Amino acid sequence: QVQLVESGGGLVQAGDSLRLSCVGSGRTFGAYSMGWFRQAPGKEREFVAAITWNGSNKYYADSVKGRFTISRDNAKNTVFLQMNSLKPEDTAVYYCASDLSVRALTTDTASIDYWGRGTQVTVSS
Repeated sequence: QVQLVESGGGLVQAGDSLRLSCVGSGRTFGAYSMGWFRQAPGKEREFVAAITWNGSNKYYADSVKGRFTISRDNAKNTVFLQMNSLKPEDTAVYYCASDLSVRALTTDTASIDYWGRGTQVTVSS
């Protein structure tokens, strides 16, 4: 069992930056690919970014490429999402997720093993 806890959300202005963190429990954190998703009010949850277990491969949604960066520190059981040049359309609840397969995070979200509870990000114009 893996538990994921997100933090770092908040209220910022357009153009600002935020860094989200997700801490995972358990000694197997380093074996899991990790991802970030978001869900805006009235919309379906969407993929934002993913990173393989060793950080060698990273994947991004087109809407965040060049602005967001995913990274991880396996020694601290933590994955990060650095968000720069934030826009009002980035407003959403951001969720951390983990799965042994990065494919589950990027293309088959229904099979994802573990989810966090989310952290709210609000970007004002």
